[in-house]
Amino acid sequence: MNSKTFFLAFLIANLLFPSLFNSQIFTFPKNRIESTISSFENLNGKKASGGKRNLSAKGNAFESLRAGTSKTLLETTGAGTIQRIWITLPDRSPNMLRSVRLRIFWDGELEPAVDVPLGDFFGFGLSKIVKMENEFFSSAEGRSFNCYIPMPFRKGAKVQIINESSQDIEFLFFDIDYVKVEKHDTNTLYFHAFWSRKTNSQLGENFVFLPTVLGKGRFLGTNIGVLTTKDYGSSWWGEGEVKMFIDDDDKYPTWNGTGAEDYAGTAWGMEVFNNKFQGCTVADEKKRQFAFYRFHIPDEIYFNKKFRAEIQQIGGAPQEVVHKMLEKNIPLKIITVGGPMGFFRLLEQPIDIKSKDFPDGWINFYRTDDYSATSYFYLDSPVHKLENLPPVSERIYTE
Repeated sequence: MNSKTFFLAFLIANLLFPSLFNSQIFTFPKNRIESTISSFENLNGKKASGGKRNLSAKGNAFESLRAGTSKTLLETTGAGTIQRIWITLPDRSPNMLRSVRLRIFWDGELEPAVDVPLGDFFGFGLSKIVKMENEFFSSAEGRSFNCYIPMPFRKGAKVQIINESSQDIEFLFFDIDYVKVEKHDTNTLYFHAFWSRKTNSQLGENFVFLPTVLGKGRFLGTNIGVLTTKDYGSSWWGEGEVKMFIDDDDKYPTWNGTGAEDYAGTAWGMEVFNNKFQGCTVADEKKRQFAFYRFHIPDEIYFNKKFRAEIQQIGGAPQEVVHKMLEKNIPLKIITVGGPMGFFRLLEQPIDIKSKDFPDGWINFYRTDDYSATSYFYLDSPVHKLENLPPVSERIYTE
């Protein structure tokens, strides 16, 4: 192989397998570092203490988690970084995954930085688990949960799981892989996750999937679940634009998208797909259930003072479909009508849909659906001071 051929092969390999050429993989850290794992076989990853039960022959691979009880999966002091979390349990129904609660605390704080339903935390909108792999989460066969988001801490970390369902969990397995380090740089941020749901919005009200967070940080992304209201039938639900208010933004945001499926990186509707930074895990037209995600890794979103993110509740349908909805007094508010040559902005220039001057074309309208979301972000504080996780009765849904 001549030098030109070798160089071309090197470039191609670097593009196809970039991690192999990351110098961090084959260089030893300058500062002290210790790798360990917390599991039921060695809770908290104590040095040289794994597999002590049953003469080290798989003596404590799992434990039960009875209804109404909790377990601490990790509690450690000092500086370190959680690198991976893996969990599995037998009942992976949406209601169970919404009833089991994952909480993570940093640096001895009493308020959690993460307090999210288990299924939603691991990237599954509506807590509906499917085969999936992206930059942060995976479930190779739809039977497990993996998270690879780095989670640094300075003084300590605590990971807790709570069974708030009425059913016992007979088998709970987990691994939490982490490293202990001497210290973190002063600009190291804390990981946070926030879950919310809105079922009773007013027409024109946006779904705020991350309320105002104060401080300096980075928005990592979100997974959003939508249960569409049956009165709207099979009409399209996803015309709403994602808006992010950064620092001094007030009435209007700096970051403004063009539609739900556009935010997820697709177009002209939404079907199931699974990409590294964006995807749709659920697109059930029959049940009218949809779930999608977007992670801002190559397109970084930072804030210095505060941050808020929301999505409009806007749908669309052909004119004859909208006429029938209005005849049935289904709640909607028309906002635009038009086609390939442009839209009439009816909130700026109202025209009665019954008027002969009303243009022909596709109609976009405010509607109200059932939205839920998990948002992921880094912050310069170990607590985020947002609302607490709602009770189980407000988290679960009936298919």
